[in-house]
Amino acid sequence: MVWTPPATVSVEQIRESSRGAEARAGEPIDVEQYLFTIESLGLPWDIGGAIYQPRGPVAVGPDGKAVGVFLIHGGGGDHRGFDTMARLLAQGKGYRVVTITYPGNLYLEGETYDWPGDTFGDDGSIRTPMWKKGEAVTPDQYDLVEIKGDDVFRAKYGTLMFLKAHPGSRFFDRLAAWPMAYEDAFVEACRRFLPAEDYSIYCSGVSTGGPFAHMILQRVENIVGLVGAESSPYGSIFSAMLDQGWPYDFDMMTVRTWRDVARYAGPEAGADAGRRLPWLMEEVFEKHRAMTHRPLLKAQHLVQFCATDALERAAEASAARLGLGEDATKELKTRFAGYPFPLGGDARPVPPLLYSIMANSRDHTFQRYDEILLPALARLDPAPKANIVRFDIGVHQYQAPLGDLPYGTAPAVADLWADAIDGGYYLP
Repeated sequence: MVWTPPATVSVEQIRESSRGAEARAGEPIDVEQYLFTIESLGLPWDIGGAIYQPRGPVAVGPDGKAVGVFLIHGGGGDHRGFDTMARLLAQGKGYRVVTITYPGNLYLEGETYDWPGDTFGDDGSIRTPMWKKGEAVTPDQYDLVEIKGDDVFRAKYGTLMFLKAHPGSRFFDRLAAWPMAYEDAFVEACRRFLPAEDYSIYCSGVSTGGPFAHMILQRVENIVGLVGAESSPYGSIFSAMLDQGWPYDFDMMTVRTWRDVARYAGPEAGADAGRRLPWLMEEVFEKHRAMTHRPLLKAQHLVQFCATDALERAAEASAARLGLGEDATKELKTRFAGYPFPLGGDARPVPPLLYSIMANSRDHTFQRYDEILLPALARLDPAPKANIVRFDIGVHQYQAPLGDLPYGTAPAVADLWADAIDGGYYLP
């Protein structure tokens, strides 16, 4: 009998999973960092991440192939944001796990990937991405633009801080080309580290990583489905779920500040958060200071919120730089504009999808999933298998410590994924 997802995961089940993970915490696994270079749209891109696997044989799924999990991190982060989940899956389940960082988000000039200082330094310096080691984005390539936005955007984001690229600069060229570089990077990492002859891949992306996990579901031949947790869906659907677009152009990259901590801290603190606002803001500033070694840079809104016009303009700019003809330019525009959508035509069908959402998530509510996401997926031809599992506790950053749960709800998520894989949920 094929495994059927539970409607909910109880607090006691979450605690039981956590106890099991704590007992296995000392089990040895192999962890290897990787860095390779690809070429995409005539530009070189350094791609980094990590590979986790058990010391013994990798677990084999019901289809007879080794189980590989491909994890794509959230906005403003890097592959280390999935370290907890990757270790849980390698230690407790015996899976081979590959994490990856968005091109540009790794600090490539030091012995570690830690970014120095803050995103906005006291000396007036501003953090900029690193798409290739030795290539710097200099201040003459951009303007700093501060936008407060309308009431809705300001309520969610506060003042947005953008680096707006100067046309003709290398920074401009990178911002026009990154969507295809992301696709090429993800496909190449799967090919190198989870080859189709050996592995079935179960793909997951948290938050902003969700639309990119969905984007490659049909583009990598041995991805057999989505293992989701706080995974935003296709950008076209997620934009509808939040009733939000992205009104800014491709040549504008956001640099994050404490405000991006605050937009989650407020809703997750509960209805009485206003009564302890000074204390809450102290926590926000402390958390931001503890995160400044991560990139805190973001360009992914165009796919996340289905900004197809901006994606097409990015494609046009890349085509102009490469001197492409009319037909090739049109093809590139179609490719870029398609990233927030499932592939149609002769593409392989969307594989099975399993979503899990935490009780106190800001944007990932059951109502939005049930009333908008599931009907949208049902309209696809053929419609994929899709289910939602609700966790009775938990927050959007589900791997973060939560009360007496040192790994948050992540151990229970790992158990859910393993049950689905072993139970045949992803079999044709």
